[in-house]
Amino acid sequence: MKKLVVICFVLFPAITLVLADKPRPADKPLPIEAHAHNDYEHEFPLWDALHNGFISIEVDVHLVDGDFLVAHDVEDVQPNRTIRTMYLDPLQELHMLNRGKVYSDGSGVILLVDVKTEEPGTWRSLREVLMDYKEMLSFYRDGVVVEDSVTVVISGNRDWHAMSVDHNCPAFYDGRIEDLYINPDSGLIPLISAGWGDEFAWEGQGEIPEKDRVKMLGIIEKAHTQGRKVRFWGTDVPDEALQKQIWDLLLDSGVDFINTDKLEKFRSYLGL
Repeated sequence: MKKLVVICFVLFPAITLVLADKPRPADKPLPIEAHAHNDYEHEFPLWDALHNGFISIEVDVHLVDGDFLVAHDVEDVQPNRTIRTMYLDPLQELHMLNRGKVYSDGSGVILLVDVKTEEPGTWRSLREVLMDYKEMLSFYRDGVVVEDSVTVVISGNRDWHAMSVDHNCPAFYDGRIEDLYINPDSGLIPLISAGWGDEFAWEGQGEIPEKDRVKMLGIIEKAHTQGRKVRFWGTDVPDEALQKQIWDLLLDSGVDFINTDKLEKFRSYLGL
């Protein structure tokens, strides 16, 4: 009996900590894999994304005085907005509450960490932080992917050499189109990301030019052949009709992650 009382006492504050004053996570992710771009700019970072069923979530970080602070620009950082408090700690709580998963249906999430700091050694510092949460993280161990409830993918200023020689790496590498050719066999690169505007001029008006369509489909096919997924950032436009055209094209083409800041509108677009 004493043991049962202790267990209840421990779990109750955890549940309160996770759910108090936050949107409740959906029971399961959206039927389409979606990426919450610049997630930290929403009213409830992380929670709005989970509430809307997003399975991939992006956070920009700067290394400042030993802490990874969350903001797009370094002048906007605040000492209380850290990757630990805003993302890693609550994800760990959910991992514990949902018996090793983030969503209650058993699904995990991707946390894409866009590193803005360019100083050498930044990856080493971030790795130390991530290892404090190793019980919930996916690892790349000696060429083998070991999946868990949270898969961290490093974007922005990445350290390919340090990550590729790490025999127990707690994160993965956000690749670019050139990695389809120079690193085709590396399981450390599960994702290929590219800026839509860097590759294509089409913004939803009329039909996409055939040259652009062929190029886009070629990127997707090559990535899929290598077992990788594809994300194009910069696909949001103000006009709702044009936005629908872009989302229609991306879904029809087989792009894996729809990248958007419009969490509720994308969910509505799917008819949910």
